[in-house]
Amino acid sequence: MLLDAFEWLLTPPGQQLLRIAGEAWADHDGDPVRAAAAVRRTEPDADRAAAALTQVQLRQRAVAKFGDDAALMYFTPDGLEQATRARVAAHRAARLAAAQPASVIDLGCGIGGDLVAMAREELVVAGIDTDPVRAAVARANLDALGLTGAVQVADATAIDLGGFAVTFCDPARRGARGRVFDVEGWVPPWSFVTALLAGAAVVKVAPGIPHDLLPEGVEAEWVSERGEVKEAALWSSYLATCRRRATVIGAGGLATVTEEDDPYDGAERPVRALGDFLHEPDGAVIRAGLVTAVAGIVDGGLLDPQIAYVTTDVAVRTPLARGYRVDEVLPYREKQLKAALRERGIGRLTIKKRGVDIVPEHLRQRLALRGDNEATLVLTRADGHGVAVLVTPLQ
Repeated sequence: MLLDAFEWLLTPPGQQLLRIAGEAWADHDGDPVRAAAAVRRTEPDADRAAAALTQVQLRQRAVAKFGDDAALMYFTPDGLEQATRARVAAHRAARLAAAQPASVIDLGCGIGGDLVAMAREELVVAGIDTDPVRAAVARANLDALGLTGAVQVADATAIDLGGFAVTFCDPARRGARGRVFDVEGWVPPWSFVTALLAGAAVVKVAPGIPHDLLPEGVEAEWVSERGEVKEAALWSSYLATCRRRATVIGAGGLATVTEEDDPYDGAERPVRALGDFLHEPDGAVIRAGLVTAVAGIVDGGLLDPQIAYVTTDVAVRTPLARGYRVDEVLPYREKQLKAALRERGIGRLTIKKRGVDIVPEHLRQRLALRGDNEATLVLTRADGHGVAVLVTPLQ
């Protein structure tokens, strides 16, 4: 998207074209060719027409991340993809606000998702981005939502951060060839990130970041939303409250657990035989290495010291794990398993696996399921041996 075309969209004629583009998209059932033709009949300038229709499409896609705000906001395709989900950004902004910093600067603010969340917490915020279009979009999003903040085009590695109490940074981890796995290939690079973390800073990183890469004294917080691990946030020692934290954001609210909640932290892992119930810790809990904290919370044990399944004798509901009732232990060998599933008339099977070398889609094909019944099968290890367990999810 061209900067001139985007800035024109913010003018009264541009806003009118946006409304026309939205109506054309709806009238033509989302057909991009017919919708574009309708918009071009109103606006012959190809760049302006494309910019308006692109915003309509991106706003629809953005609902999953930004909810009702998406209808008022502006996006770029890559900016939307990389933006923090609104509920995750709101959680981080609330943590920052609790520290009562005088100001926060967002290095690499993108389309302004985190800026919006921080401004809503009434923090004094400023954002910078090297891309003029993304900076203009971030500025427009603050204005569209009636929020206060400053945005400018700048290089994060070349500005003086001394005037800001806290720095937030979300390094770009994608390049022209896709995802960048070498941390020194991030923009800004890892060496710059670690220097930030020596002061008062929060850095958003990929959830797969290795634990041994984390600087001393930093709190690493893994965050999931509705069962999907979205990111890890590194809180410098000035803002940290623990070493490892898992935060789970679900339909009913937010739950968090740290190593301080783990009665087995640094101790031998609690392993026990399969009970009447199985619990699968949330992905953020697993990434944070806090599976035994969940075992302590539900008064259970692990099926295997290296596998993230917790078993109990009673049903325990926790937002930190998905619970299942154990219905039956089936043969683990494929031929006998196939016969057992056919005997029970199971034609639709959800396969969950952990710690075993099995591709569920391939196994499902080989099982050649037949029948009207539906079931969930867990394939994992217990005390070093493969087990197959039929389970029913707890509601």
